[in-house]
Amino acid sequence: MIDSISKMFDVVAHEGHGSVWIVLLIGFFFGAIILYSRLDKFEKMAGFMIFEDTLVPRMAMTTVALSSVGFYFLVQNGYASYSVKPIFLSGLIIGAILFGIGLVILGKCPSAFFVSVSEGRVDAFVGVIGGMVGGAVFTFAYPWIKELMRPDLGKPQLIHFFSEYSLIIVLIFSVVLLLTAYFLPTLEYKDPADFKNEKI
Repeated sequence: MIDSISKMFDVVAHEGHGSVWIVLLIGFFFGAIILYSRLDKFEKMAGFMIFEDTLVPRMAMTTVALSSVGFYFLVQNGYASYSVKPIFLSGLIIGAILFGIGLVILGKCPSAFFVSVSEGRVDAFVGVIGGMVGGAVFTFAYPWIKELMRPDLGKPQLIHFFSEYSLIIVLIFSVVLLLTAYFLPTLEYKDPADFKNEKI
């Protein structure tokens, strides 16, 4: 286990993406943004699931829109690279169902778990442990699971169909997301218990 963790740090350090310390620094900034926007709170995810809070979709759309443009230019100028994974249809469907179940039960995205753990949230800590165990089981059982994840639909990308207009596609995608996030009604969900406490 210790060797695997050491190897992971070595891979990050030698992939040309910067030192491990830079990666950690970016992670700290990411965590600070999650804390500031309160995306680590159960109420935010619960409100999103029952369509009574729009912070999560607005933040997600804004983040994807801005990072898409930035990432595109990084890739085009040789500062970043990416690897598209093949689409295993049955595995994608099963994985989405399991991810959704975990999201509803714990009320957090995986990225918010560690932020909540830093606040001392026991439920988030249980989620982190469960995720690590699930990841380990999946890793060891992958040779057998892979055979169950068919059919393999390859690695289709929208840019492949419009290779000459890749920048335009990225910009249109980003603008649509930004406009949707901007015009989405601002709703904030509050737990009924909060109203009860306010009356007291």
